[in-house]
Amino acid sequence: MKLKLLNILALSLLFLLQCGGDKDEDQTTILLYCAAGIKPAIEQIAKNYQEEFNVRIDVQYGGSGTLLTNLRIAKRGDLYLAADRDYLEKAKKYGLIAEVQPLAILTPTIAVKKGNPKNISRVDDLLDSRIRVALGNPDAASIGKQTKLMFESQGKWEALKNNVTVFKSTVNEVAIDIRLGTVDTGIIWDATVNQMPDLEKISVDFFEAYKKEIMIGVLTYSEQPTEALKFLRYVSAYDKSASIFNEKGYKAIKGDKWNIKPEILFFSGGVNRVAIEETIKKFERREGVEVIRVYNGCGILVSQMKAGEKPDVYLSCDVSFMGQVQSDFTDVENVSNTRIVIATKKGNPFQIKTFEDLAGENIRIGVCNPKQSALGALTQKLLQRRNLWDRIEPHIYSQTPTADLLVNQLRTSSLDAVIVYEANLSQVKDKLTMVSVDDEDALAIQNIGLNANTEYPYLTRRLIETLLGDESKDIYVKNGFHWVNK
Repeated sequence: MKLKLLNILALSLLFLLQCGGDKDEDQTTILLYCAAGIKPAIEQIAKNYQEEFNVRIDVQYGGSGTLLTNLRIAKRGDLYLAADRDYLEKAKKYGLIAEVQPLAILTPTIAVKKGNPKNISRVDDLLDSRIRVALGNPDAASIGKQTKLMFESQGKWEALKNNVTVFKSTVNEVAIDIRLGTVDTGIIWDATVNQMPDLEKISVDFFEAYKKEIMIGVLTYSEQPTEALKFLRYVSAYDKSASIFNEKGYKAIKGDKWNIKPEILFFSGGVNRVAIEETIKKFERREGVEVIRVYNGCGILVSQMKAGEKPDVYLSCDVSFMGQVQSDFTDVENVSNTRIVIATKKGNPFQIKTFEDLAGENIRIGVCNPKQSALGALTQKLLQRRNLWDRIEPHIYSQTPTADLLVNQLRTSSLDAVIVYEANLSQVKDKLTMVSVDDEDALAIQNIGLNANTEYPYLTRRLIETLLGDESKDIYVKNGFHWVNK
């Protein structure tokens, strides 16, 4: 009897262990709010992801609008996937969404049972009182909201609404009613029809103007944003999940290449380092990626690019150097500017007030190399325009690729005066004297561009957006730059 009891206890324990197998306390779990119409693709992708990385994806399905309402109240979870970009924009406005990523395209279509028993062929057939119509609820489902917009544009929404047999909370519910024959027709996504062999679609030309992007975004209150962003990259990768979207009847957008820890090659003029380094480190930690920074004079960086180097992103010292490689970059935006100034030893012992004063006797001057540096090229042009280059050149004791080297030489008394950017002096204001120059051309404008052929266009664009954000702006201004990005 005792042995029998032990066997029963052992079997009970085994059963409990098996039942709890899916609830590993050490297993990372991501909570995703997902539009019901995307379920066929997400189910498969979530299953694949769990098998590859032992990360469980818990999915709550519903209408895009209903989900948005729910997550505003719940304030928990990691990701929100909607069948319409507009819902992500609303979520952003509410402060619920951080990073976003497009996944696929949906197009509205009229759906009927296979064989089209009611011979429905045009929009006006849905206004016929003999036709039973199901639609998505405009307040709950993306397809409902889109249907209302389409018919309002034709002045037919009230007529359609009055002829609707039933409004449903999700696009899948509309499709099921058509399949069951409880209605004759409805408006659903093309992908939903593609997934149901007993339905067929009636295409309408003007519906094409109402295509929508399936979008996924990381929730601002996610407690594991790095894991959430990793899944976001996975679900959007062109060589990982795009084929699943296409197989399930969606039109996948080409996303980034999949890599568990992507590397972004970032070329930047040396002057920008103090303004961007902190922001890039935060980006790396949040995204779980590596940004390989190459800081140098822009002349050197441009030469490297012309020789075949392909950085994913380039942040220039001055727009003139971006212009030399403009064909390789897209979405170029101005970021900041900084003035060209003269720096001298504390107290300005030579009483330098203008560029002309640099031609004085016994003054050892440092400038950046015109061929290696944007600052060097701008300095040379400034002095040549004032007919000062030939007079000052004999006093130039140092030509460096970056201005930080000049500042160090000035501080160690190797030089008496240097021509640098105002931003180069932000960390040493109390140790040197800065002399401002009254010249409208004594200005460098920094701009940033995305490599048109990067393997990580969306990831790199997120990095650029981060560098153009408010937190980054504050760091720029603190370090002597003037913000010009709108």
